[in-house]
Amino acid sequence: MEEKNIVAIEIGSSKVKGALGQVSDKGIITVQAVEEEPFLEWVRYGEVSNVEEVGAVLRRIIGRLEERIAPSKVAEVYVGVGARSLCSTTRSVERHLVEEMEIGDDILADLRNQARMAAPPDRDLLAVVPRQYSVDKKSVTQPKGTLGNSVSMDAVLLTCRKQIKSKLERLIVDKMGLKVAGYVVRQTAIADAVLTHEEKRIGCMLVDFGAETTTVSIYKGGHLQFLQTLPMGSRNITRDLMSLNYLEERAEEIKRRQGNASGTSIGAIDDSINYDQVNKCVSARAAEIIANIKDQLKQSGFSASQLARGIIVVGRGAFLAGFNDRLAKEMGMNVRSGSISTAEVRISDVRISPVDCVDVLSIVREAAHSDTHECLSAPEPEPEPEPVEEIVEEEIEEEPVRREPSKPRTSIWDRLRTLTDRIEGGLVEEDDDDDDVLRDDRN
Repeated sequence: MEEKNIVAIEIGSSKVKGALGQVSDKGIITVQAVEEEPFLEWVRYGEVSNVEEVGAVLRRIIGRLEERIAPSKVAEVYVGVGARSLCSTTRSVERHLVEEMEIGDDILADLRNQARMAAPPDRDLLAVVPRQYSVDKKSVTQPKGTLGNSVSMDAVLLTCRKQIKSKLERLIVDKMGLKVAGYVVRQTAIADAVLTHEEKRIGCMLVDFGAETTTVSIYKGGHLQFLQTLPMGSRNITRDLMSLNYLEERAEEIKRRQGNASGTSIGAIDDSINYDQVNKCVSARAAEIIANIKDQLKQSGFSASQLARGIIVVGRGAFLAGFNDRLAKEMGMNVRSGSISTAEVRISDVRISPVDCVDVLSIVREAAHSDTHECLSAPEPEPEPEPVEEIVEEEIEEEPVRREPSKPRTSIWDRLRTLTDRIEGGLVEEDDDDDDVLRDDRN
């Protein structure tokens, strides 16, 4: 296994998060960075409502991640999918063999393909999660390697409305120019990261208490048995507080700092806050959410005694004071807060909270355990400078300047004497004069 870089994004109803991780050639997962930005209106119930605005937020997050990896760029991302439209349906498929034979990966893969074909045609299939196997009508925990004439599988099909993926692709592919490396079901990724093998086998409930949705998942016998998403979350409490004439940002702050699900007053801290009214609102809404969680247990067909490992709570709503204690009291079950194991996922930045960032960290983990794509593009090599042709100047031998031998200079008296002799000898014509003689002497 070669070293690969992973980029994961989680688009929630209250925040957009992006994470940069790396899986080594030995399978060690390390998260180097998590970036996030809050918003309150562009994602409703986990579904993108404004592609332009969410795209701007996501672009800033990707930009900050790229600052960590410069000069490399983000080319692909893994995307978490949850939301209210997430739905689970159960399907049973069976394969009859020509003779008794050993159950191998090829037969199990064929069962999963049969289950995929049974998915509702009007929805996008996200995952096929085996719930129970039987070989020759006898239940088995692990069918691989067993001998039999037939094998069957009960599976949970996790699907979402087609608009969910189409909006995500419009955002990521069309607006951002990135590829989708894969879609990861938020709830199953969190379960695999947070729940222990023992909790899944003995039985437990996972509650993802988000901003606008609350998802209840039940595990028993090592497999997912039930999943349901409720259209309510911690933002319902915020809106209730807004009815007391607080702006949304202020109501959110009051909920986080002074809200208590038990309805118990925490004492006056700010004279501008009516704590009796605040805690009545918080307590009433928390009671409603817990009542709906309790109803999901009834709908699943399981009892509290069958889920001996209790309830594990994740999500921003889990930070509400008094919520876990009240949930434990109402359900009659042990409750703990879920956190990703830092023994499995190493975090190189101490500012990253394994509790607060469990959603996006789970996506990184899931991507590392799958057919991992390299999410970064290699930096473009800098162009090599063109070689400069060295100009060698040829030495040109200059020809020596040939000089005429200079005539010996004579004095003006000698020239006059010569001229006088010529005149006396009749050798000078009348038009001759002595200009040349004088000119030569001046030169």
